[in-house]
Amino acid sequence: MKRTFRIGLGLRLLFGFFLINGLAALFVLQIFTAEIKPSAREVMEDTLVDTAHVLAELAAGDFAPDAPDVAAIQAGAIAPAATFDRTRFGRAVDAYVQRPVQARIWGLHKTRVDYRIYVTDARGIVLYDSTGQDTGRDFSQWRDVYLTLRGQYGARTTRDQPDDEASSVMHVAAPIYRGHAIIGVLTVAKPNRTVQGFIDRAERKIMAQGLWLLGLSALVGVLVTLWLVWHVRKLQRYANSVQAGATPAPPIPEVPGELGELAHAMDAMRQRLEGHAYVEQYVRTLTHELKSPIAVVRSAAELLEDDLPDADRQRFAGQIGQQAERMQRLVDRLLQLNQLEQLQALPQPAPASLADCARRAIALQQDAASLRQIRLELLVQDSATLQLDQELVVLACSNLLANAIDFAPAGSSVQLIATADTLVVQDSGPGVPDYALPRLGERFFTTQRPDGRRSGSGLGLAIVQQVMLLHQGRVRFTQRSPGLQVTLEFRPQEH
Repeated sequence: MKRTFRIGLGLRLLFGFFLINGLAALFVLQIFTAEIKPSAREVMEDTLVDTAHVLAELAAGDFAPDAPDVAAIQAGAIAPAATFDRTRFGRAVDAYVQRPVQARIWGLHKTRVDYRIYVTDARGIVLYDSTGQDTGRDFSQWRDVYLTLRGQYGARTTRDQPDDEASSVMHVAAPIYRGHAIIGVLTVAKPNRTVQGFIDRAERKIMAQGLWLLGLSALVGVLVTLWLVWHVRKLQRYANSVQAGATPAPPIPEVPGELGELAHAMDAMRQRLEGHAYVEQYVRTLTHELKSPIAVVRSAAELLEDDLPDADRQRFAGQIGQQAERMQRLVDRLLQLNQLEQLQALPQPAPASLADCARRAIALQQDAASLRQIRLELLVQDSATLQLDQELVVLACSNLLANAIDFAPAGSSVQLIATADTLVVQDSGPGVPDYALPRLGERFFTTQRPDGRRSGSGLGLAIVQQVMLLHQGRVRFTQRSPGLQVTLEFRPQEH
């Protein structure tokens, strides 16, 4: 037999939540991490711009018109290294390069300065280099110098090692002015690896916080899924109870929002379906029960059309009367049961004792018992009052007495015992077969009378069951030797 693997609603919701939440978290984290590096470099570039312009102003004084070294450099008579290094600006930068640094910046330890500063003249020749490695070289084609000499913003990022992205260095230039003329360029360079530590730390923090957020979102998702599945399962249990035909009908589950509306819609559907099933069952069973008396009436009527002796005519007329009475009793009982089944609660609860209800039921059945020479005995053990619908309790008790009278042998007694919350009816008849005991109280279910007749409608005990349901009580059937004992157990009703 092939078995299919089914994934429950909870797992589907949880998987869907994790999938959506995980993809969203991954997307957001990638955006954050992708923006950290360029953002850090943008901040660094902004700082380099300010630094380059400040230093350009400081270096401008060393390009004074009467400075012979500058004129000689421009004429090409002497090397630039022999001149700009000896200026106050060059000495200050050299001192900066040698300056010891001990700084802790948000947990990162900085031990050296990172700026590289070089100055070029109007031709792009390097007059000064703080590292000393490129003094005298022609930088006129580098973007930082080339664009700045033409009055534009000059900047570039160049790798020291072509195959290593981490070796990239950012260069930002600022023009050196004399009046409105550009006579040189000052460039400040800083390796990108100096901010890589800050970038790595920020990425680690974002990833850690992102994982915490993902875990918290997962927890919320689990709780929401459990909450939703719990309420859905309440609806499922309710639907299963309705499908199983639980009696009484289960209460509508208390679930919020749209699930609550669904629960009420399911209850409305249940009531409509029960109404259809109720009508269908009653029509079917009533048709079945009426077949026999109708057949008897029809046969007797056909025979009466013939010329019969008076004795036969009276006998057939009596059969018609008996079957008509049987059909009338069946219709009356059906109407009683139908009225009871339409009730949702007791119509007229009031303080009453079960002993008083028993006395009234005995009075209603006394004539029938006298015809069968059966004694009705009442034993009152407690006369405390309960919240009851007295008319319904009398009806139930009267039906039990009628059944007991039908089954009790002539000359015997039927006992009725009343306590504070129970009524017990017991007879000394043949009882019922064991197979029939669980079915007592079903609509239209009857057992054979001692005389072999099945004159009952099968609705008397069904009426008793319905009366007890309205009182939130129960009916118990117990075999005796001889006879049958029926116990009505009432539950106290709230005032």
